[in-house]
Amino acid sequence: MGTNMFDISGKVAVVTGASGVLGGSIAESLMKAGVKVAAMGKTKQNVEDRLKLLQKIHPEAIGLTCNMLDKAALTEAKKEILSKWGRIDILINCAGGNTQGATLTDDHSIFDMKLDSWDEVVNLNINGTVYPSLIFGKVMAEQNEGVIINISSMAAYLSITRVPGYSAAKTAINNFTQWLAMEMALNFSDKIRVNAIAPGFFIGNQNRNILINPDGSLTERSKKVIAKTPMKRFGDITELNGAVQFLCSEAASFITGAIIPIDGGFSSYSGV
Repeated sequence: MGTNMFDISGKVAVVTGASGVLGGSIAESLMKAGVKVAAMGKTKQNVEDRLKLLQKIHPEAIGLTCNMLDKAALTEAKKEILSKWGRIDILINCAGGNTQGATLTDDHSIFDMKLDSWDEVVNLNINGTVYPSLIFGKVMAEQNEGVIINISSMAAYLSITRVPGYSAAKTAINNFTQWLAMEMALNFSDKIRVNAIAPGFFIGNQNRNILINPDGSLTERSKKVIAKTPMKRFGDITELNGAVQFLCSEAASFITGAIIPIDGGFSSYSGV
């Protein structure tokens, strides 16, 4: 491998959910590493805004407005990327997250949640990962190399109150990551690797209201999170980027089917 085992410059990456905080941070990090990025998101204006930021880093970026649950739109996006760059080396499945309707309040139980809300969050996370993996992953199967990285969660490790649908969906993503890793290595190429990262607790738009009070102080839920995190702090979203670059590089050439926690020790600590 030599001294450049972490070098991923010149590769082509598709980042779904790139208009969001997590996907945007990863897309920017990949651009800074010399990767050509196709930034995908559901809302046109958000994609255009993200693309402007990415092209300030380097002009080799395109923005594609696409619903990750629309198989026909994903197929058209694949054709556009291949027409421009001829290959797809990396897929980062950042599309997903929780929804307000599927988040239980302190005074509600799971029996108060509408089943439509359950369906929405499960579909968004599971199929929002599976569909791009199969459509873009087929390109990797044809080229006999590539990297797919999915987004898991601490909710897949332990029972976390208030987020039942999200927890079930992220647990399914762990299993799908392992299954697809096996499938690609056994039936296509050992140069196609499928892994996942499992972020710990980061404050973003989706969870800010349940972690931070209006006056900026920590909520009771936040205090419980910090108490079970040995590093005694929330993560910064940029702290995911190093692990992503590592998994995309030849330095991780014998790693597949792994779910890597990036959580300040949350998943390893009993609290005692």
